[in-house]
Amino acid sequence: MSRRMRRGAIFSPRRFSAADLLLAASLLAACAAVVTMLPEKEKGELLQGRARAVDGDSVRLNGVEIRLAGLDAPELRQTCERNGQSWNCGEAARSFLAARLGRADASCQSQGLDRYGRTLAVCSVVGEEVNAALVRDGMAVSYGAYGREEAEARAARRGIWAGQFMTPQEWRRLHPRNDRKR
Repeated sequence: MSRRMRRGAIFSPRRFSAADLLLAASLLAACAAVVTMLPEKEKGELLQGRARAVDGDSVRLNGVEIRLAGLDAPELRQTCERNGQSWNCGEAARSFLAARLGRADASCQSQGLDRYGRTLAVCSVVGEEVNAALVRDGMAVSYGAYGREEAEARAARRGIWAGQFMTPQEWRRLHPRNDRKR
């Protein structure tokens, strides 16, 4: 009999006080507020509209700065060498990106935020993935996601792979700027 009483006591409904209910309602409201305050970029949001190239691996879309995920393009002031001649590979990367964006709307699938608070995304224009195109045409190096495209660019000696260059990461290390976002 004591077993039944114990079992019944364990599963018997508890009466909640007004203070308990108020606390539970407050916690639910706080959780809802936190969820609504999260930036949409962190939720895998699809951003669409006319994008403008900021540099070789960043675009601005609907007022949001987007860093193209999985790659690193030469910095705007960075130069590379081809056939013994210096060329502005950073500016060329931005021009390539601007041409890919063209006048069509871009669709950018957010991958979250980078350590500087920028949206990381994979962007497409007219069904072509822009991130992959930059790496495949030798205008950026892969950060792992586009290894096959980088190997193709290297083999064909496209873009920066046609000569000598410093990786963008190394170039930034040797040319620090106080106002740099990355």
